[in-house]
Amino acid sequence: MMKYKSYIAVVEFDDEANIFHGEVINTRDVITFQGRSVKELHEAFGDSIEDYLAFCAKRGEEPEKPFSGRFVLRLNPEEHRRIVMAAKRESKSLNAWAREHLIADAA
Repeated sequence: MMKYKSYIAVVEFDDEANIFHGEVINTRDVITFQGRSVKELHEAFGDSIEDYLAFCAKRGEEPEKPFSGRFVLRLNPEEHRRIVMAAKRESKSLNAWAREHLIADAA
């Protein structure tokens, strides 16, 4: 993985084309870049982010920020009730309970 400002990208190597290509993974907007060397790849990543930010500014749009910290989860009513009850049994808010369990399972 690579990081520039708060944008994170994954990189793959295309053996046939002999080139690295990357894609930013923490935004819904599509931001890609490529390079033939590690140095070129780092430069292209930074340039792509700066181009994206400039493009947004030119259009008067706010660039999408990587992960807002908000997470929407859709449940059926019975699942929702069971989770609320589990949080109450532990004397926690639904948000605190869900965060604790999601982070523990993601580690």
